[in-house]
Amino acid sequence: MEKEKGSENDSSTGSQIGTEIFEGSVDRTEDADMKSPQVTATPLAEPKTSDVPDGGLVAWLQVLGAFVIMLASWGLINSFGVYQTYYETDLLRSSTSSDISWIGSLQGALLNMGGLVSGPLFDAGHFRALTISGSALVVLGLFMTSLCETYWQVLLAQGVAVGVGCGLLFLPSAAILSQYFARRRALALGLQSSGSPVGGIVFSILFSRLQPRIGFGWATRVLAFILLGLLVVPLVCMRPRVAPPRHKRAFFDRDAIRDVPFMSFAISALPSFMGMYVPFFYLQLFALRRGTASADLAAYLVTLLNAGSVFGRILPNFVADYLGSMNMLAAMTLGAGILAFSWLGVHDLGGTITFAVLFGFFNGGVASLPPSAIVTLTPDLGRLGTRMGMLFAFIGIAVLVGTPIAGAILKDVDDDGAWKGLIVYCATTVFIGGLGFVGTQVLHLRRVRNTKV
Repeated sequence: MEKEKGSENDSSTGSQIGTEIFEGSVDRTEDADMKSPQVTATPLAEPKTSDVPDGGLVAWLQVLGAFVIMLASWGLINSFGVYQTYYETDLLRSSTSSDISWIGSLQGALLNMGGLVSGPLFDAGHFRALTISGSALVVLGLFMTSLCETYWQVLLAQGVAVGVGCGLLFLPSAAILSQYFARRRALALGLQSSGSPVGGIVFSILFSRLQPRIGFGWATRVLAFILLGLLVVPLVCMRPRVAPPRHKRAFFDRDAIRDVPFMSFAISALPSFMGMYVPFFYLQLFALRRGTASADLAAYLVTLLNAGSVFGRILPNFVADYLGSMNMLAAMTLGAGILAFSWLGVHDLGGTITFAVLFGFFNGGVASLPPSAIVTLTPDLGRLGTRMGMLFAFIGIAVLVGTPIAGAILKDVDDDGAWKGLIVYCATTVFIGGLGFVGTQVLHLRRVRNTKV
């Protein structure tokens, strides 16, 4: 009789993920030839890893749809640097740097915290409803932003409406790929995640080029019309492969609180993401105020950050399928922290461009690896959406307060000491988060060894 395989090593790291999950009972009987067991379970069972397609037209169409969602969600947030500069120098020049950064940070926080709702709803089988409602809010929020004239209007339209819409879209698009990919999961998530910097590049360039010619309102409306057309793609291409469970999933997984590696992972994400987006919000303003780049060149620094992030979201994820997602996440976060300290030594255009490309690369790895890393810490993939939601709630808190704290440190944009304080804050938080991810991997491997014993 052949031995049935119930779990499989993830990403060749020796970390085992339980992928055969049944909502009902499992009965094994032998067939007439006594050659192989027959497995009977409820039709809502999570498929075995060996049954996951790991490729094919339908599977890669999910990656395409998820790529578009990342472009429309994180892509907008990664392009906020050009809005930050425009608001500070024109529309909202009476507001402080910290006040304006709350708009972008609120947008990013709601995107992540939205997982607390969208994760369990995805597990419950409401993927299409989440995609439709999220797309509508993102497009509506941008159209409303184009009409804004005051701070509170921009905060509600661009910060709240777009942020909530992105929150409904983001997590389900990442979770659905785990139903189609196992051995290539990290690569698929990396390709999906590359939509974020691509969106940041395209939207940054479009806004920077269009705003001086057609004004803030129409430049923003052009972005909204583009997204209106693009968001049709996930509605047509994407569909869940696994049926939802018969019983309702809780919006909060209490077992996760007692899961030490998971909690270590979530707590480590807090400092990591507090500093991770500071350059995206402030590098362009840094170049302008310190005179390292002209106004025309400074407008492309956010583009360069995102260009580096494209490669950072694909190459490390490809390697992660062999070395392990947690290992790569820890390495990329520590690298980003070390590189952020080098920002202190940037005094000319060449240094600014080099820093933008390299930091964008490491940022891409840190931003794209958590969805595949969390799979290794989730024995029951039926709760993957819920646990992802809990993790991204921690990340949402970090994104919410991270850049406003940096803005509060930067009280005077012409003060050299204030800029040094902002840079040290960015580098220290990211590096501490990287050390936390190292500790998480140690805890996880220790648990794996104890389980085998």
